[in-house]
Amino acid sequence: MFGLPGKKSSAVLGVDISSSSVKLLELSKHGSRYRVESYAVEPLPADAVVEKNITNVEAVGEVLKRVASKSHTSVKQAAVAVSGSAVITKIIEMDSGLNEFEMEDQIGLEADQYIPYPLDEVALDFEVQGPSESNPDKVEVLLAACRKENVDVREDVLEIAGLKSKIVDVEANALERAYTLIEQQLDGQGEEMVVAIVDLGATMTTLSVLAGGTTVYTREQIFGGRQLTEEIQRRYGVSFEEAGLAKKKGGLPDDYEEEVLGPFREAVVQQAARALQFFFGASQYNSVDYVVLAGGTASIQGLVEMVEEKTGTRTLVANPFADMSIGSRVNASALSNDAPSLMIACGLAMRSFD
Repeated sequence: MFGLPGKKSSAVLGVDISSSSVKLLELSKHGSRYRVESYAVEPLPADAVVEKNITNVEAVGEVLKRVASKSHTSVKQAAVAVSGSAVITKIIEMDSGLNEFEMEDQIGLEADQYIPYPLDEVALDFEVQGPSESNPDKVEVLLAACRKENVDVREDVLEIAGLKSKIVDVEANALERAYTLIEQQLDGQGEEMVVAIVDLGATMTTLSVLAGGTTVYTREQIFGGRQLTEEIQRRYGVSFEEAGLAKKKGGLPDDYEEEVLGPFREAVVQQAARALQFFFGASQYNSVDYVVLAGGTASIQGLVEMVEEKTGTRTLVANPFADMSIGSRVNASALSNDAPSLMIACGLAMRSFD
């Protein structure tokens, strides 16, 4: 089975494999408070992952092995995620008297009505959502399906790293879970707030809109921090790796801020504003209460203020660890810098406590 929430789990590492890096996070929980026990991030070779598709399993597995070693974690079970665009979800109705095993058998028999792929090529899972509004004898069941190759390739990466796949989740579900930590930081919590999370990755920007804590809209577009790295590389005649390092650590010529970073920042703001306009045009909503910036590009200085001014909406950078304690193995400063890019890893690590 493919691992939707609701299945009780033991401690798992959150492993987020993005287009540019592998991120690992281990959480513990004491009472109602989380604690970061270990974490690590390592960059990936160019084109090892292309638009969320793993194209070089061996290379990604070796990077994950280094990440696990660097984190000093002793946990061997992991939760990974596939992108939302790789998953088909559908709400179906089933008899309320069926137990989980009977539902599983029936879905196996009827799934070809809902899934446009041969069933032997598909990983399936389901979760009961609650009673049907139209028929008291039925329950609504969320059915999720993904091509097995998307699951298998992630399991292969974990195996190379000496880890075991415990859960394969969906990125949107992991983000929604991590959002519960961000929600506590927003004014007006408990209301039916509409919050837009703009996840600025290396090659992809994903807009996820949550209403009352539930995802109501997701849209991906090709745009990300890699464009800034490539512009640094082109303008200053350095390697891609050197450009990526300079982007993080500084040391670039005096004209960098005005000639390179400024235009890129403007482009990020335009992408965020355009993504919101697509959402307003495709839904009954015409505003959001907050914009939350996530992903590695989110922490660029001045971006929050520019997005807030352009959209007229309160904006903040995601930090799911704001109210967590930090273990002795964790570099608190590095964790703070990486926090916006660790939302999905955090949501996956939180599966330990479902």
